[in-house]
Amino acid sequence: METLLVGGAIRDELLGLPVHERDYVVVGATAAEMRAQGYRQVGRDFPVFLHPRSGAEYALARTERKRGQGHRGFEVQADPTVTLEDDLRRRDLTINAMARASDGTLIDPYGGQRDLAARVLRHVSPAFSEDPLRILRVARFAARLAPLGFSVAPETRALMTDMVAAGMLAELSPERIWREWEKALEQAAPGAFFDVLEACGAHAVLWPELPWPDKERPVWRHFLDFLAARAAGAPLRYAGLWLAAEVSVSAHTRVVSRYRVPARFADLADLALRALPALPAGGATDPWLSFLEQTDALRRPARFEEFLDVLSIWEHFTGDLVPRSMQLRTVLKAVQAVSSEPLRQTGLTGPEFGRSLRQMRLNTLQALFEHSPPAP
Repeated sequence: METLLVGGAIRDELLGLPVHERDYVVVGATAAEMRAQGYRQVGRDFPVFLHPRSGAEYALARTERKRGQGHRGFEVQADPTVTLEDDLRRRDLTINAMARASDGTLIDPYGGQRDLAARVLRHVSPAFSEDPLRILRVARFAARLAPLGFSVAPETRALMTDMVAAGMLAELSPERIWREWEKALEQAAPGAFFDVLEACGAHAVLWPELPWPDKERPVWRHFLDFLAARAAGAPLRYAGLWLAAEVSVSAHTRVVSRYRVPARFADLADLALRALPALPAGGATDPWLSFLEQTDALRRPARFEEFLDVLSIWEHFTGDLVPRSMQLRTVLKAVQAVSSEPLRQTGLTGPEFGRSLRQMRLNTLQALFEHSPPAP
């Protein structure tokens, strides 16, 4: 039995990047031997185990052969006869197919170091084409490593194009697509995720609702990277994508339904798409208050603040000389400061209470605008 560090930890170590998790491969062992040493198996039939103390993943060296569609359509062989080279051959990219022995020796049978130096994302073997999820994984790695100069090898891009043309993306579940998409949004250059998918034709299959110009990179992809450079969170990047793409609310709703996008992402993007065309202007108080009411800013202030964050970065990106986000923050703060307690003490209830509270808010905005009128 031999245990080796494998995969992403070695890649990141060689690139000088932080190593967040370490995975291990165990060669020459059986599942029974792993369990006897206290390792906890992940699933009944899958040869991955958790260390009894650290919780790190230890996987038996294995091979995989596709027998059917989907991620469950693989026949897995994991027994003591499977070599380390066999295990590394089934991995997606050469930069992820390296191992380090306990004595520090680096084992690199498929040229991972070479491709790290050349800044190339290259598939290990033709077995890459058995799993369509790898198309999205390559795009995600591009989103992470593009700032370091990485690009997809021409032969890998050609293989991905053939996989798309063969209709293999249809095998992926909505949850798996969303999981890769969400991870890509968190990377340093999320726009590169879509660049890679467009280059192999996957964009037209996965997101036909988005605008994909023929000759130049669309604004929304530049804005995604602009958001990332300002450390905006993934939900803000997602909302910014749709805001900058200027798609319809109904088109976004189709995407949300198709990929079961979580509410914390979908709601913010939906708010951005609905609110941007309705942004108030000028010194009339009612449109500003109505905007806050229609966007549910008073009942859901945290979501509205996130929208204002996206809007503020968008204004900076476009060079907008009329900062509506700053004005809206001032208006929201003034309206939030209006207390309803005096009205409650008068005994008002129901519609009359609501009308009176709204008038108090309008009066507050009127006084604010007289002192500092918003830009037209």
